[in-house]
Amino acid sequence: MTSERLKGSRGQRGISLFGMLFWAVVVGFVALLGMRVLPTVNEFFTIKRAVNKAALDGGNTVAGIRAAFDRQKDVEYSIQSITSKDLDITKENDRVVVRFAYDKEIEVMSPVFLLIKYEGRSP
Repeated sequence: MTSERLKGSRGQRGISLFGMLFWAVVVGFVALLGMRVLPTVNEFFTIKRAVNKAALDGGNTVAGIRAAFDRQKDVEYSIQSITSKDLDITKENDRVVVRFAYDKEIEVMSPVFLLIKYEGRSP
């Protein structure tokens, strides 16, 4: 009776070796991308905080805002992608607005690169 149950209409269930290898490769690739991309995302948010602080603390002059950003960059060692010269400083409705934009190339596996374009502005 038990052998009849085992040979019933239902087939075997589970994952094959090839299926497991396929999903291991997919999960490994996603983990690799995550490990390569997350530091650049962290740097972007650090730059955004520094730009916001420079816009508030730098006063109304371009030189003052650039100096405030440089002071903030000296404190935050993770900012490597831009300098104060890369900031676009304008005035809109009597408020200082600081914009920035930069590209980040991330080597996935040589010769494959991932290009991420970051941009932001002060509130």
